[in-house]
Amino acid sequence: MAALRRFAPHLVLALGAAFMLLPFYWMLLTSIRPPAEIFNVSLWPFPDQFDGAENYSRAASQVPMARFMLNGAIVCGGILIVQILTAVPAAYALAKLRFPGRRLLLGLVIAALCVPIQALALPLFVGLAWTKMLNTYFAMMLPFFLSVFAIFLFHQSFRSYPDEIIEAARMDGFSEMEICWGLVLRGSLPSLAAFSVFSIVAHWNDLYWPMIVVTDVNLAPPPLGMLFFADAETGANYGALMAGATLITAPMVLCFLLARRHFIAGITMTGVK
Repeated sequence: MAALRRFAPHLVLALGAAFMLLPFYWMLLTSIRPPAEIFNVSLWPFPDQFDGAENYSRAASQVPMARFMLNGAIVCGGILIVQILTAVPAAYALAKLRFPGRRLLLGLVIAALCVPIQALALPLFVGLAWTKMLNTYFAMMLPFFLSVFAIFLFHQSFRSYPDEIIEAARMDGFSEMEICWGLVLRGSLPSLAAFSVFSIVAHWNDLYWPMIVVTDVNLAPPPLGMLFFADAETGANYGALMAGATLITAPMVLCFLLARRHFIAGITMTGVK
């Protein structure tokens, strides 16, 4: 019984992990199958006829897949840089500075977490159309420059930074911005890594907003590019579609694997004081 209680949680977690990974495994398996075996329900990893090279070649050549991924990198990188530049000082001020209305502002930040992008889509679209900025990278990035989730996450992390070190830095002549960026943020690198993974994955996979503001194929990020690919293929070649999906999923998997330790530490330690 002791051994069962010991291994039961690991078994449950392993089953949960297998369930979560099954769609990715099926995507990879479909990407190497020929059209005749696409609807084969077998989970055997090797198809009767290997068609992976043709599927991946078609996914890379039928549409500008490299261009889609470059667009995604530009959009995700631009959004992440501006989010950090705006969220870190705001979180530092809310966590470590004392000023009237601080609690009210923090409450507004938490309340803003409940506002979805869909609620702001119409006025943002009208504003971008009026300024003739549709079909630009800026249009895809604008709604996400200010991240209330980033402010909240960094605020929770900055709270645990010792006030004594901040006071000593002030006595040594450090400015508040130097303390914020050089000391407090450096001590919260796991939270920075965790938010970076959240932000990159969320905006790399975003389809809703790019589909509204972008109609130019040359500006399409990966999810919107997959729609163009489906149109080009009339939705019939699922092997090539899954090959394309695998190509655009691989960078996110690599991003998480490279930052997994800091990501886990940032999630588990945020809010510990």
